[in-house]
Amino acid sequence: MRVGVLVGRFQPFHNGHLKAVRFALKQVDLLYIAVGSSQKSHEPRNPFTAGERIKMIKMAIDEAGMDCKKIIVVPVPDAVQHSVWVSYVDALVLDYSIVFTNEALTTQLFKERGVKVLPVPLEDRGNYKGTGIRERMEKGKPWKHLVPKAVAKIIEDIDGINRVRNIPKS
Repeated sequence: MRVGVLVGRFQPFHNGHLKAVRFALKQVDLLYIAVGSSQKSHEPRNPFTAGERIKMIKMAIDEAGMDCKKIIVVPVPDAVQHSVWVSYVDALVLDYSIVFTNEALTTQLFKERGVKVLPVPLEDRGNYKGTGIRERMEKGKPWKHLVPKAVAKIIEDIDGINRVRNIPKS
């Protein structure tokens, strides 16, 4: 069985992430989705909790009709030292052989451990970027078309737009 890991913060989970999940599922039999910086929330760069992000991912995958039995979502906290972070993933995910990421540091860390890293094709990266979606929320610009409907509903249910707007900027 080929096992892979898709790494991201998913702040919030958007349509680009959904495309990445589809891409990764074509390469593996079982996909772990590693929700990075899981200990962080209520910050400008990380407004949503790990639980909220996991719910966004699960609801969006279900809404898209993907096989949920092939996907496991795990929260992964940051490490004090970058090199230790991969061991956190190792503790949560067994026997993986491929990692899906476009982030340079994550790529380097897994390659140093001898794990194959495959970049995810990026489509319309200008729109499908968490930073841009959070900025749209903050400024009252349209954003719902950039996330799955289930994610938009979760953000509305938790009053996420006001959270994004009211988080103190450091």
